[in-house]
Order: sequence, then structure tokens, then C-alpha cells
Amino acid sequence: MDRTTANTGTREVSERLRFDEAALENWLRANVAGFAGPLSVSQFKGGQSNPTYKLDTPAASYVLRRKPPGKTLPGAHAVDREYKVMAALGSQGFPVPRVHGLCEDEGVIGTAFFVMDMVPGRIVWEAQFPGLSPGSRAAHFDAMNATIAQLHNYDPAAIGLGDYGKAGGFVERQVARWSKQYLGDVEAGRNADMDRLVDWLGKHVPADSGDSRVIHGDFRCDNMIFDAEQPQVRAVLDWELSTLGDPESDFVYHCMMYRMPAGLFTGLAGLDLPALGIPSEDDYVAAYCRRTGRASIPAYDYLMVFNLFRLGAIIHGIKGRLARGNASSAHAEATVAALEPLAALAWKQAETARL
Repeated sequence: MDRTTANTGTREVSERLRFDEAALENWLRANVAGFAGPLSVSQFKGGQSNPTYKLDTPAASYVLRRKPPGKTLPGAHAVDREYKVMAALGSQGFPVPRVHGLCEDEGVIGTAFFVMDMVPGRIVWEAQFPGLSPGSRAAHFDAMNATIAQLHNYDPAAIGLGDYGKAGGFVERQVARWSKQYLGDVEAGRNADMDRLVDWLGKHVPADSGDSRVIHGDFRCDNMIFDAEQPQVRAVLDWELSTLGDPESDFVYHCMMYRMPAGLFTGLAGLDLPALGIPSEDDYVAAYCRRTGRASIPAYDYLMVFNLFRLGAIIHGIKGRLARGNASSAHAEATVAALEPLAALAWKQAETARL
């Protein structure tokens, strides 16, 4: 699948995800300062979980994120949490779209939603940043590194997010949560490598780091908007999986790009990184550690296996939504096809992990 072509731009809203646009326009007029119609609605091609729409008016464009209609797993698709974390981080100057309002009244468009600014710029769907010079690639990687370090340097309580999740025991809870979610999604079936990983992860949980920060949960290049001209992150998107947790685990998730082969999501493995201007995995980790005051990440290998498994569990969930008929993306089937190679890669990493 060409991820750039498959995910770039908008399309007509699918039949299953349509709603009463007049009702939405009335809500926008009452709740978004400066809003003036007429309103035109289209659906972004990307996005696997919470359906995302572009709202165009003569004077401005906005983005709407909603909980999908139909049967959903408990605790998933929490657009209210996305709204809360983006509002708090935006007030600190962290690069997120400005949010305008949260609607939890399902009578408006059928499910809860929130509205935010449409941020100009570009989304890069491949981690090798095609078309850039080596120097520009290096600068973009440094910008991503600085942005996730900035996020992890916030004191949650100081920015109004002290109650955004549980403090301590994050990795152990996450292993239990994603294992349960994988095992419990019966419509999606089972995978032998994922079954083995459930057992391995449960037996090798590292000691708790004791550090609890706001974490994004899905920090990768295609969840950011970059400036159209400069190596600058204009906005970090898709906060559905954010919570309070172990920042090292969040950063290692971001580093999965180094372990996945090109063509599997945003993989870099097997590419000539020096020729491309992309820092090595070790150098990238060292830069993050310098920015966050760490000497190292002792549980790096375990966290890599866990995050590969977690991504596998997320894809397994997409497979389940596909089976239940409420997958929001038109290319869900192509994404689900990555489950088996990803699970195999995760198990290979487990077999060679230094614990």
C-alpha cells in the first residue's frame, strides 16, 4: 500500500459515517467563536480509529474528530480525553491544534465529537522523509526528537493533567491491558506469535521506572504536521492513546521505526541511514536522553518488544472493527495485512532481547 496516496487528502463522507450536517452547523454557530457558514463536510482518508472530518467554510477550515458509531470496545475512542490533553498542552505552547469545543451530546451528530483548527503544513507518511536532502532529513529528525522530549519534560500536575492517568506501574498495566484486549477481541481471531508474546511479556516485566509523564501513545512522523518550508513540528495529532505513563516506553514506541523494515508502516530497517542523513538509532536515543536528563534507557529492548506487540494489538483491534463493520478507514484491510509480519518481527525481537 502506498501510504502517502492512501492517506493524503479527503474524500466524500462514507455512507456509514454521515450525519446531520445542518445540526452540526447549528452547534458550530453556537459554540465556535467566529464561525460562519455555509458549511461543507468531507472525510479525511487517513485515520483508523476515530473518524476525522474536514469542515470548510468561506472564511476558515476546521477539523472534527468523533467517536465512531456502532459497537465499540469499552474505554476506546475517548474523544473527551483527546480534547482535554490538547487543551492543556496548547495552553503551554506545545504544538497541537487549537481546540474550539467538545460536544458530548449524542443527539447532535450521533456520537461525541470535538472541533479544532485545521493546521496548515504537510504530513509525512514515510519515516525516510522522501524528497528531502540529507541535511533537511537530519533537521526533521531532530525536530521530532525535540518535540517528544518537550512533551516528556512537562510536570503533569503543573499543567492541569495530574489526574490524566494512574501514576506508577504503567508498563505492567499496559502489558495486561493490551494482552486482555488482544485475547478478548474474539471477532479478530488469534495469531501464534501474538499468543507467545503475551506469555513472554508477562514473565519479563521490568522494574517500574517511577517516572510518570504525559505520553502521546502513538508518536510517529505521520501523526505530526510539519511546516511546509522549515524542519519544524507545527502540530502533533491523534491523542486518543495519550495518558500518564512511562515516557521511556512512549519514546521507544517512536523508535520502532528503526526496527521495522521499509514498507512496514514507517520502517527504516535496511536503509542506508548515513546516506539519507538520518541519525542512527543509538544517536537518536542519545539525543533524547540528553534532552530529558537521562543517562540511558535500561529497559529499551523489553520496551521495544512490548511496543511492537502493542502495535500488533492495535492492528488486531482494527481487524476486529473490520469484522464488526465499523472500521473508519477505507484501507483497513491493507493495514490488517501487516499484523502477521509485525507479530513475527516482535517475536524475533523478544528472542534476541537483552534483559
